[in-house]
Amino acid sequence: MTNPFIFDPRDPESKFPYGAVPAGTQVRFTVRPPRAGGYSRVILTARFESRDNAVVERILLWHGIEGARDVFTGTLETGEYVGLVWYTLRLEGLDGRSAELGKYQLTVYDDSETVPGWFGEGLTYQIFPDRFRRRAIPDPTGMVGGRTVHQSWEEEPVYLPDEHGEIRNRDFFGGSLAGVREKLTYLRRLGVETIYFCPIFEGVENHRYGTGDYEKIDPMLGDEAQFRLLCEEAHHLGMRIMLDGVFNHTGYISRYFNGDGSYPSEVPGAAQSTESPYYPWYHFTHWPDRYDSWWGIYSLPAVNESESTYLDYIIRGENSIVKRWLRAGADGWRLDVADELPDSFVHALHTAAREAKKDAVVIGEVWEDGSNKIAYGVRRKHILGGHCDGLMNYPFRNAAISYLLGGDARWFRETMEGLRANYPSTAYYSAMNALGTHDTPRILTLLGVGSPCTEYPKSWRADFRMSEEEYARGKARLKLGAVLLYAFPGSPTLYYGDEAGMEGFEDPFNRRTFPWGREDSELVSWFTALGCIRSWSQALRKGDISYVEADGPVLAFRRTWEEESMLVALNAGAEPASLPLSGPMKDLLTGEVFPAPGARTMEAALPPCTARLLVPLRLHLACRAKETI
Repeated sequence: MTNPFIFDPRDPESKFPYGAVPAGTQVRFTVRPPRAGGYSRVILTARFESRDNAVVERILLWHGIEGARDVFTGTLETGEYVGLVWYTLRLEGLDGRSAELGKYQLTVYDDSETVPGWFGEGLTYQIFPDRFRRRAIPDPTGMVGGRTVHQSWEEEPVYLPDEHGEIRNRDFFGGSLAGVREKLTYLRRLGVETIYFCPIFEGVENHRYGTGDYEKIDPMLGDEAQFRLLCEEAHHLGMRIMLDGVFNHTGYISRYFNGDGSYPSEVPGAAQSTESPYYPWYHFTHWPDRYDSWWGIYSLPAVNESESTYLDYIIRGENSIVKRWLRAGADGWRLDVADELPDSFVHALHTAAREAKKDAVVIGEVWEDGSNKIAYGVRRKHILGGHCDGLMNYPFRNAAISYLLGGDARWFRETMEGLRANYPSTAYYSAMNALGTHDTPRILTLLGVGSPCTEYPKSWRADFRMSEEEYARGKARLKLGAVLLYAFPGSPTLYYGDEAGMEGFEDPFNRRTFPWGREDSELVSWFTALGCIRSWSQALRKGDISYVEADGPVLAFRRTWEEESMLVALNAGAEPASLPLSGPMKDLLTGEVFPAPGARTMEAALPPCTARLLVPLRLHLACRAKETI
């Protein structure tokens, strides 16, 4: 029995307050069964999961009649509890009949800290450092790892195994921090407010997710002085810097594990001596050749995050890694594989980050609904307060791509409203929303071709380039998806080069070099216009969201902040559609005014594969978006 007219957990008329609630909130429940059902009592059963699954029952009292319905209402005290509450509603009749609604999730969080708003409001740009911009061809001599450097920026990344059957990721292109500094004004023109770097610390692989030395910027990228200068110049332009914290594992080739002896032996690594200060950081089943590693990948030995000396080094020490790089100029951390880090570790890291910089932000990599994620048998506390301020929003990506490829807009709304109901508002508005990342196929290719094409050999995907028809289709869908991305609550996150028309399937084809001088100028202008609108529109930066329509290919929602309102309308279908309006409106993307002169109805036309950002004509704020497109 799930009739929303009886009880809808996402309707404030049924459950108030809406969504997740701070600890100490008294939550009111109202159930409205039809009088013809003959129900005389409603019992709320609530299970407080983090309180040893303690069960509380509350009788909802009859409150009166609304039309043909009885009204039962009652409250549940949350007290000092923080965690998930799972509840059901049992309707009982005098004749012994009963019906049950639920189970439903209630998220109770700790709101004792203020989450900085800067991250969620502005545009984030993700950079894979080796592939964004290089100033000169670097010389890898003396660098750890046996690296090679592509002489041409336009060459293809290596994807084939070496003579030992291993994919080593030791081919570099030489992107650098100096190269990023050279393009800071370009990023600012795009509307970027946060630059999120994939790992920049010394590491032998081009992705640098196997950290060799947390205390050193990788020498191919630059040094600490270059990093500080980059942060200073970015701050001067109104941009912040977010670093990738890879703390679940280190590199096999690192000063800590030192599996091949590449690092100086004055302080031996864990694989060199059981007396090494780093030995307790790892779990050996047979020293030195068998040990825990991330997903069984030998080159990424897993660390024991509960080891006291590791905690001191990464988090707790006065000059810990987390604090040191924030003091050097970084503004936040994105935590790699956050759900594989103990909650206690994430909490300690969050505390240290705020100590080092009071408005530092911590964002976690989680691929699912982070409010109820279970990892390694433990319900995680990611967004319950004092842990992650926000999460990477892969549910948004999945729902958006499904919609753009022909799925029903209702499913997008249902998925996003499920997150909004489960997440604390601060976490929902601090989400890192993206259509593509370094871990997914290029969004342009995915939208143009329609799938990741994993049924074909990897060599086929390596050589694949879209036809003109596929490129045009992907581009049209990407422009539509970009409007959705930039208009949605949370930080729109742009993966480097998506605005330039980069294509490719999975790693490493999604990590090709930025095509400087060969960009798709129409796409760059489109993203620049959206960045402009996002930068000044308070409604898009922090406004409420309410859905106007979600039916088949048409998706429309309104963002509202104080007196400013923006109506976002998309038609992902192949047939024209229209959207009723309550008054004259102007599309910021085209300059068109609706209704059109002479029109008989108050509506906005939505041609196939079209998006509009509509503002009331009387309140139109000049952005000159049309000229930038």
